[in-house]
Amino acid sequence: MADQDDERNRFSARAARYARVGANVGGAAARIAGARLFGRDGERSGAQALTQALGGLKGPLMKVAQLMATIPDVLPPEYAEELSKLQSDAPPMGPAFVKRRMMAELGADWQSRFGSFELRSSAAASLGQVHKATAKDGSLLACKLQYPDMQSAVEADLQQLELLFSLHRRMDPAIDTREISKEIGARVREELDYRREAKHAALYAAMLEDEPQVRVPGVWPELSTGRLLTLDWLEGEKMLSFKKHSLAERNRIATAMFKAWWTPFSRFGVIHGDPHLGNYTVFSEGGEPQGINLLDYGCIRIFPPSFVGGVVDLYRGLLENDPDRVVHAYEVWGFKGLTKELIEILNIWARFIYGPLLDDRVRTIADKVSPAEYGRREAFTVHKALKEKGPVRVPQEFVFMDRAAIGLGGVFLHLSAELNFHRLFEDAMEDFALPAVEARQAQALAAVGLKRPA
Repeated sequence: MADQDDERNRFSARAARYARVGANVGGAAARIAGARLFGRDGERSGAQALTQALGGLKGPLMKVAQLMATIPDVLPPEYAEELSKLQSDAPPMGPAFVKRRMMAELGADWQSRFGSFELRSSAAASLGQVHKATAKDGSLLACKLQYPDMQSAVEADLQQLELLFSLHRRMDPAIDTREISKEIGARVREELDYRREAKHAALYAAMLEDEPQVRVPGVWPELSTGRLLTLDWLEGEKMLSFKKHSLAERNRIATAMFKAWWTPFSRFGVIHGDPHLGNYTVFSEGGEPQGINLLDYGCIRIFPPSFVGGVVDLYRGLLENDPDRVVHAYEVWGFKGLTKELIEILNIWARFIYGPLLDDRVRTIADKVSPAEYGRREAFTVHKALKEKGPVRVPQEFVFMDRAAIGLGGVFLHLSAELNFHRLFEDAMEDFALPAVEARQAQALAAVGLKRPA
């Protein structure tokens, strides 16, 4: 029963989704186009219309909108600000529906395979919801159950995404969004496959086995399918509940976040691409926070080792004022048609992203800039320059690297952490060598049955 796939990318389901989503997005698109005639207030009106159109939709389009809001310069600031308000807590499936879904995944006797199973969800997101359960041996479990017809919804919604991107390209062609659209589509489709997510979790368990500050849940394969993922339940508190704790405790949590992100990337070429705060909780021992739990493994990006080399080359090039190494890094990442002017524009953003890593001192991530203004000046300068000298096509592999780095910075902002990010980065990159990254990655992927994306 677990291997049976009765839900397909069905035309009827796609057609229904087109009808529902198309009306919402189409109406918002008309308002957005009209808003261009009325300046900033019009932009705000159009942004609010788009948020309202997407906010009531359970499924991938809402998730895509959230992704777009976190990728700098894909949308005008008014749209990014409004879309960032979208919450991933969609109305949950009711108990009767949950029973039918669980029966479809594990068979008619599914309840006998658990010690207990809470039919009311403990968390609801855009593609599925989480239920707390216990195994027959009493172990606490987190069961993520996918909503029905998500494959059809994804394909329909990605078509609607093209409407939004094409509208943006006509209104503001400074950024060529075609590769961005391709990357978002690839990652969202991967998130549908819970068997793949189970392999991602196993991969992270291996990559972070020597990091006691980061906990990864174990996978329960016998209670998992392509649309049901059962993991260990990791006890923890929401990260934002620690905002007023002591600086030492906040720094400890931030250091754990840094290691959870940079260790897999620097040693294995893998990143956790979803910076949503709901994907982490904080675990405590002895009444004090000690580290973080990584809870979600849907949005994982596996890079060719050469891409990691580009990250190091750009860091070293900026640190040592070596323009040839900087250009090489951009070319390794896939930027094409680079001119001196475009390189200078890209460097504005690169110095902003790398700024905390280049600065050998204890500091906050924003360094006395208010969180609301953090990055806005640089984004505005880059956008204005690209309008004159661009457009630039953002390479597909670069999209989630940039987005995840921004998201990680957002966590440090929320915690008001004060760390020497330069020393943390140097430690992460100690003994860096491309052949070693390639060997470690190949071994780790093979061990969990994953392949690097083509």
